[in-house]
Amino acid sequence: MSSPDRFPARKAPRSKGSHPIPVARESTDVAPDAQPRDALSAGLYVVATPIGNLRDITLRALDVLGAADEILAEDTRVTQKLLSAYGLRTPLSPYHDHNAAERRPALIARLQAGERLALVSDAGTPLVSDPGLKLVQAAQAADVKVIPVPGASAVLSGLVIAGLASDRFLFAGFLPPKSAARRTELSGLKTVQATLVFFESGPRLADMLADATQVLGDRDAVVARELTKLFEEARRGSLTVLAAHYREMGPPKGEIVVLVGPSSASDAANEDDVVAALTTALRTMPTKTAAETVAGAFGWPRRDVYALALTLKAKTAE
Repeated sequence: MSSPDRFPARKAPRSKGSHPIPVARESTDVAPDAQPRDALSAGLYVVATPIGNLRDITLRALDVLGAADEILAEDTRVTQKLLSAYGLRTPLSPYHDHNAAERRPALIARLQAGERLALVSDAGTPLVSDPGLKLVQAAQAADVKVIPVPGASAVLSGLVIAGLASDRFLFAGFLPPKSAARRTELSGLKTVQATLVFFESGPRLADMLADATQVLGDRDAVVARELTKLFEEARRGSLTVLAAHYREMGPPKGEIVVLVGPSSASDAANEDDVVAALTTALRTMPTKTAAETVAGAFGWPRRDVYALALTLKAKTAE
């Protein structure tokens, strides 16, 4: 997700009674196992950046951003604010959907020649609803090392404050903007027994929640907005209640994560659905694998699905 004003133009933040986060560029500032500036190995570094609060940058990310030969940014204006806050002067260049195809060959050639390039999105972890996937794929195809530098994620930040099931979740990104296409995509997620996580824009939020109610049923949900920022908010309720709230109040501002809980037991798939899915899975998978796959998709106990799979195999063999 991107926003041109994601990083406020201010100095590195400091909390009362503390020092600003150190810029990890000198050996005295970094952890004992961090690499010195001149020892950063060649490769493509996929670097997570803050989703709002500038203090959510990791020391390792600062090391890499300070030592890289160049930073490839979704929007150089946004990334420059982050670099300025920590006194980093690494060259920046744009890498986004509009110039990616043109730039990729030269970037791969530079990586093969031993350069250190850092890929960042406007906020959060690159490749999560952001450009960059094709560059990573091209680097892997060229036998160039790709190194993750983990950090902030709107998906995980929303999940940990939602209070919904977090042992299983599925990130579905942005749904289509048109209602018919949106409902079709939601229909494909109806039987997934996991918390569903979406990104959404303010103007489309009420319609998206209404469509989700019609397709998924009136499940528990959370709308998390402006995570880690000054006006952070998490509104909880059923899909119906949330849709009515945002229809009445109008589109909310800021970056939005929508989390929808798994269906209740009464909404779970019946045996006919499980049998149909198992029959299809058994055509291409071993029995155990098919049972585990279908059990995960429908939220059934694995032992029950495995027993059903054995029964189906036996009938097929007759």
